[in-house]
Amino acid sequence: MGFSNIWSRPATQVVQVDHPDNSSAEVIHEGGLSFTVAKGGNGSGPSYQEAVGAPVESRSPLGYHVGWVTVIFLNVNQMIGTGIFSSPGTILNRTGSIGLALIYWAIGVLFAIAGFCVYLELASYFPNRSGSEVVYLEQAFPRPKHFFPITFAVYSVVLSFSSSNAVVMSNYLWSLGNANPTDWQIKGVVAHNKYSLWAVNFIGVLKILTLVFISITGFVVLGGNVSRIPNPGANFRNAFEGTTTNGNDLSVAIVNIIFAYSGYQNAFSCVNEIKNPIPTLKRNGAVSVVVVGILYMLCNIAYFAAVPKEEFAMTKETSASVFFAAVFGRGGAQKALDVLVLLSAFGNLLAVLIGQSRLIREIGRQGVLPYTEFWVSTKPFGTPLGPYALKWFMTFIMIVAPPAGDAFQFVVSLKTYPDGLFTVALAIGVWIIRHHHKKINRGRPEFKTWDVMLIFYLLIQIYTIVTPWIPPKGGPYAGEVSFWYATYCVVGIAVIVICGLYYISWMYILPSWGHYKLRPEILDIGDEGANSHRLVKVPLEDLVEWDREHDEAGRIRRRHNAESPGSLKLGASNTTDEPTKEV
Repeated sequence: MGFSNIWSRPATQVVQVDHPDNSSAEVIHEGGLSFTVAKGGNGSGPSYQEAVGAPVESRSPLGYHVGWVTVIFLNVNQMIGTGIFSSPGTILNRTGSIGLALIYWAIGVLFAIAGFCVYLELASYFPNRSGSEVVYLEQAFPRPKHFFPITFAVYSVVLSFSSSNAVVMSNYLWSLGNANPTDWQIKGVVAHNKYSLWAVNFIGVLKILTLVFISITGFVVLGGNVSRIPNPGANFRNAFEGTTTNGNDLSVAIVNIIFAYSGYQNAFSCVNEIKNPIPTLKRNGAVSVVVVGILYMLCNIAYFAAVPKEEFAMTKETSASVFFAAVFGRGGAQKALDVLVLLSAFGNLLAVLIGQSRLIREIGRQGVLPYTEFWVSTKPFGTPLGPYALKWFMTFIMIVAPPAGDAFQFVVSLKTYPDGLFTVALAIGVWIIRHHHKKINRGRPEFKTWDVMLIFYLLIQIYTIVTPWIPPKGGPYAGEVSFWYATYCVVGIAVIVICGLYYISWMYILPSWGHYKLRPEILDIGDEGANSHRLVKVPLEDLVEWDREHDEAGRIRRRHNAESPGSLKLGASNTTDEPTKEV
């Protein structure tokens, strides 16, 4: 079924379906799409989702432990990771002036607010599905069937690592010992992850206090009360002197800004674990974005007040450490603050691990990964151990496997380009979902972002995938690596193309050779409330019977009663006489 069927619609048909537990659900047929209406146990409204999507879990097997405090600090811990401590020097170097650097940081605040609003609207459509991007791309692009789930799954699994944040953490650890480590000494420090919601909240408080301390210190410096810094206002005179006009430099700067603010969406990965998720996210997620945005601006002003422009522009992963040394000297105070930055980097790894584990688990629930139960099960500790193991393993591999130098930098940069492509699709998907839900006469969601915010968010993302193709000032070999500057962009596109080829092979070529079709069925995992889709191979000779016995979401139809043989009843789970083969 092609994309044209999404836009060409006959009349909408609503079917009321009875379940064995005496509950009822609607299946809404609208053109070539079928929408199921289902509620979870988190007190939210129902999700109206296309049947290709993973089923809504009536009770979250991960519990409902994500309260308003955790919502704030899931975002804070990912946003305040390493970006504000490592990126300011790079951003100044690329923009060329204090004035433009501060404007870029202000654009970052607006970008984070716009992005948060986009995710909040998407969550309002699907308030009982965790996994954020996984769900929103799945529902925005339901045709061709399973294309976006499979493509995003392959990309997410292959590039599921947090090596850049781990390396910055390692650099600060070596800085504590006043050492100049080799590349392999840096790598050797950062191969271990732990997780805990409590630790996320605790470290989040320390992060906020650290940025408040830096901000207050900046005011003290600007007041002329630090003898080490005789002229604190020097950098703010002729603030736009040296501003660059090179497109590649400006692109690198905006990518670093986006990196520093990334995390505003982290709590959306846990939506089904939040009671009354949309009001809770709206209030507390907004608090996290605004507080972090204000502190980022104040910290940059503090940096620029304390460190000469030329010196600060040359700093890389240890921008904050240079600031500490300028204000307090190289001694105990600097080391104590470096420890706080280390904790910040570690808290970022924890927050990313929690959010990404939910994202990968939701990919598993779509049925597009082998060994479905491994990804979906929360036994024995009530946590998704399969996704945690994958995240740890891929981070470890991407730290120690690439050779030191250019290859390592290339691997770190590689992830950014497909991210941009998927985010552009996500922003466009908002309009598509609005169109779908208007066609099925669904009411206004709990939150709807302004179009101007959505357009701004989309334009920033387009900017980040277009401008990296502009050559740097020194020519095509003067970028972040010694080889051709845009190699990571080409390879990033190639990754998406490979995902598409994998989809064609898995969904069309192999079924043609094997004389079968792929169909979804619902699998009860056995955990408290956990369920999933899995794709099974149905022989062509059994296809008509299969489609007669199952609805579009993979639920079994059963006879309603003997008096009405034409009436069909949807079962809560699948029980067939003959076993099917999982893909």
